[in-house]
Amino acid sequence: MSSRERVGGTLGLTGNELATLFRRRRTWAMLGALALIPVLIAVAIRIAGATRPGRGPAFLDQVTQNGLFVGLVAFAVAIPLFLPLTIAVTSGDAIAGEASHGTLRYLLVAPAGRIRLLVVKYAGAAVFCVAAALTLVVAGLLIGWALFPIGPVTLLSGAEVPAGEGVLRLLGVAAFATVSLLGLSAIGLFLSTLTSVPVGAMAATAILAVSAQIAGQIPQLEALHPWLFTYRWFDFADLMRSPVVWESFGANALLQTVYVVVFGALAMWRFTTRDVLS
Repeated sequence: MSSRERVGGTLGLTGNELATLFRRRRTWAMLGALALIPVLIAVAIRIAGATRPGRGPAFLDQVTQNGLFVGLVAFAVAIPLFLPLTIAVTSGDAIAGEASHGTLRYLLVAPAGRIRLLVVKYAGAAVFCVAAALTLVVAGLLIGWALFPIGPVTLLSGAEVPAGEGVLRLLGVAAFATVSLLGLSAIGLFLSTLTSVPVGAMAATAILAVSAQIAGQIPQLEALHPWLFTYRWFDFADLMRSPVVWESFGANALLQTVYVVVFGALAMWRFTTRDVLS
């Protein structure tokens, strides 16, 4: 098979994977649940009024002055638990789900191949990361515009930027969150190759995400903190400074790349040596 045919086959397989992923009711249910987060935040603040500074999630006290902050609060709320849960479901089901349904061995028939199938499954999980982050942005913008005034954004550094730039920075936060979840996606994919029970892989991935965050709060484990894949999840706030602290974005991307490479290699090793019976 020529390289052009292999590339074409990979693209076709990826398209089929994405079509399957976004035809599932579960996928849209998870995205719908994420969209509810900014809606619930905005409605609660609209009814109960402003929160005093320093109470609640980051940026919460800014929402009544500017609806663009609804999306930022939604990210502060969703990143610790809700986003990791949806990523755990998607990545943990990638291989284990096919095995449990008895379709895995059919997917491995040439010209798919094991490595190519893993790459396609990870690409599907990565696309879901993008969709999940954009869902928070879009829902936050719509409900923020509907319930609160929209105007210039006051950054953490005190500078004020136009609303349009505020939207661009919010999209930057979505990009930061997407990158932050790529390492977890690789972990979930690896765990998915270890079992034919998708619920087990999903649960293990979610537990690791929570455990890493707990470890990050223990002072006695301070030396371990920079190596945790969750270490820079909340550094998205650096995108709300003037000038933007791009070092955080680069450091986070490097950290997640390490996890993608390590757990991607482990997934390939496990999957290429595994006996597929279903």
